[in-house]
Amino acid sequence: MKNYNLKTSSRVLLTSEQGDQVTEKCNITFRRESAEDNVIHIQPDILKQKISGIGSSFTEASAFVLAHLTPEERHEVMERIFSSRGANFSIARTHIASCDFCVEGHYGYAETEDDMALKSFSIAPDHDGFSVQAYSGIRDESYDLLPMIKQAQAIKAKQQDNDLRIVASAWTAPPWMKDNEKWHEPGTPENNFNGRGGVLKPECESVYADYLIKYLDAYKTEGVDIWGLTPVNEPGGNNGNWESMHFTPQTQNDFIKNHLGPKLKASQHGHVNLMFFDHNTGDLENWADAILADVETKQYVYGSAVHWYESTDKVFEEVFDRVHKKYPDYPIIHTEGCIDDLGNDAKAGILDPVAYKESGWFDNDEFWWNENATDWGYSAEWDSVIMEDHPIYTPVHRYARHVITGMNHWLSGWIDWNIVLDKRGGPNHVGNYCGAPIMIDTESGYVYYTPIFYILSQFSQTIRPGDRVVETNLNLKPELGGVLIASASISPEDKISVQVFNTGKEAIDYALQIGGQTADVNIPANALQTLVIQL
Repeated sequence: MKNYNLKTSSRVLLTSEQGDQVTEKCNITFRRESAEDNVIHIQPDILKQKISGIGSSFTEASAFVLAHLTPEERHEVMERIFSSRGANFSIARTHIASCDFCVEGHYGYAETEDDMALKSFSIAPDHDGFSVQAYSGIRDESYDLLPMIKQAQAIKAKQQDNDLRIVASAWTAPPWMKDNEKWHEPGTPENNFNGRGGVLKPECESVYADYLIKYLDAYKTEGVDIWGLTPVNEPGGNNGNWESMHFTPQTQNDFIKNHLGPKLKASQHGHVNLMFFDHNTGDLENWADAILADVETKQYVYGSAVHWYESTDKVFEEVFDRVHKKYPDYPIIHTEGCIDDLGNDAKAGILDPVAYKESGWFDNDEFWWNENATDWGYSAEWDSVIMEDHPIYTPVHRYARHVITGMNHWLSGWIDWNIVLDKRGGPNHVGNYCGAPIMIDTESGYVYYTPIFYILSQFSQTIRPGDRVVETNLNLKPELGGVLIASASISPEDKISVQVFNTGKEAIDYALQIGGQTADVNIPANALQTLVIQL
């Protein structure tokens, strides 16, 4: 263990229920001694995975909401998301053709049936905009998904730290490429609501690979280089509730090995990072065993992509550990998570719909900092096993716990879902309303930056691409187990960023130890504290 000469921290940031929003606090002072009780011990010489970034997502829904603002108002929002004076997000996700968070949904880039040569391919839906005649309140008819991405790029280009890595995922192939020839098939009571998304026709597997590469070509022509790609979003399906397409671990392995991998390698996009899975973490190991254990397939694969929807309180860190132990050279990136089922009608018999809506989540920080949220699994329709994994939860806690615990267990990047939505949590063409870090009243133009935005901002500002996670050990009083959590990373310039989260309703005193030096620290109740220390 190295003997560091620490004096004071260089920054201390705080976001809390008490109203702090990435607020600068007084620096801490180190002394040369070790601590024994309530210790967060950072070991900078034990390096773990490299960070690819913290960020959020571009969706048509987000662009649509932003199109309701004046250009000046929209620029301010985008600056706060992507510039160094704001969240400075360094990684983002977007959808290839339509997803549920599209205004009307159900659009592809090659809708001419049996167009095997993809002569009709066009990304026009991504930049056609929204007309004032069709949508009242629109201030900018030209604003759309692709202009939103370009605006983010322009903001990044003006600063030295201009890295923005974009991961693209398709929700489905065009219907004519699938066996059911539909965007999706919602379930019915007669089949126990078991809908489906369909699977690729065998004769269309190679065509779908071409379709994805044509998307990369078209975006590159527009000046947008895609950093990462997944074959499809949520291949395990969503009960046919919105655009989807199914793969099994073996069929996705075959698709990558026989079609997408070789075609991608032979194209101008051989540098694009291909990730498999892109669904809920609990099943990651099965997919990793099918794909990364295949020597022919793994040569085309960068890593895996995961979502958090399998539980509102579990991170499944044991799954991350097992997959990393088996396949240590393949990064794991969290590509989607949000407060889902937020703006939907409250579930009868569980929450009082009137009280739930009156308590509100829009412009109400208290909602986000306390145990108020439920998701799709918290329902009398589901059995006790599912409900056990989906208790009522605190939105801020879910985000902070997932980032901190995930980083400690080999996650290399973390991406939120829609960065901006309207005050209900849409638009969503199938009524799947969700929360977002920024929510906007499209009638008044009022912009609400939720506590989630500030939590993600604090992480993003202090955990940057190229940083390395370092070993963090906690020696806490038994009653603080799970109440106080922490992780740490180190930059190439030897700056340590320590993330500490207090989920409790009381302040906590703890000792921060780095090498043989210790600082006494107090973290307020219900707060994310970041301490930046120059080694």
